[in-house]
Amino acid sequence: MARLPFVDTHVHFSDMQNPNLRYVWLEPGWKHPILGDIEGIQAQRYWADEYVAETRFANVKKSIHVQAALGIKDPVEETKWLQAFADRLGHPHGIVAECHLAQPDAEEVIERHMQYANMRGIRDFGAGDYPRDPAWRAGYKHLRKHDLVACLDSSPESYGSIKDLAQAFPDIVISLDHAGFPRKRDAEYFAMWKRELASLAQAPNVVIKISGLGMCDPTWTVESWRPWVRFCIETFGVDRSFFGTNWPVDRLYSSYPDVLDAYETLISDFSEAEQIKLFSANAERIFRI
Repeated sequence: MARLPFVDTHVHFSDMQNPNLRYVWLEPGWKHPILGDIEGIQAQRYWADEYVAETRFANVKKSIHVQAALGIKDPVEETKWLQAFADRLGHPHGIVAECHLAQPDAEEVIERHMQYANMRGIRDFGAGDYPRDPAWRAGYKHLRKHDLVACLDSSPESYGSIKDLAQAFPDIVISLDHAGFPRKRDAEYFAMWKRELASLAQAPNVVIKISGLGMCDPTWTVESWRPWVRFCIETFGVDRSFFGTNWPVDRLYSSYPDVLDAYETLISDFSEAEQIKLFSANAERIFRI
């Protein structure tokens, strides 16, 4: 089918040989707590060069890199490394970097990230009910100075805390990554996810990134994705929804063209203007790329 121009809002690059970076989740023998064995993507490197080559026929106009390095002393090293790719190749056009927001140096780390032109957001795997933690919020408030997007991995059980956070900081945009990361695919869980997601969507500064659906649906089909994707868009609207691939993680389950074909099929009854918003324009506006 004809391929819509695509902004991929969730990609990960890596280099296991870089002495300044570490990827605990890609180290041999490490088992992902949700995905299990991910040996199929535990390569020595996945640079922007490989991504550009792999997606060259997919009409990818822009990409956003989301923090992949894990277990490093200084997260700004990853941003520095990524900016070098951007300067040379164009990709990634946006960088969502790590910052431990509950730490007293959070503001200083954010300012150092901002030395790099493509810096656009922050991701922090906080512990426990971190969106309600006063120390975490003390770091979070610094995102507003630079219009940084907060990219949050969550689960339906935590959407209430994220809604509280969004209401407390209405001038900071929150991207709910991976469609809110629904872990199960049974009817009871689906009903619970819909209920909690609809409540969260009432906060106008929360947007939804539809990505990574293969992680908890490894033998997916277009029809198995349909109710989840369509409910995201129906609930958040075409102006607050957008797509990503979670590449190369979701290569464990399919090819890159398969994912984009599925997205196009699932919104084929939308107007051309709406399809463009979901595939590229919303991401460009929200992440300022």
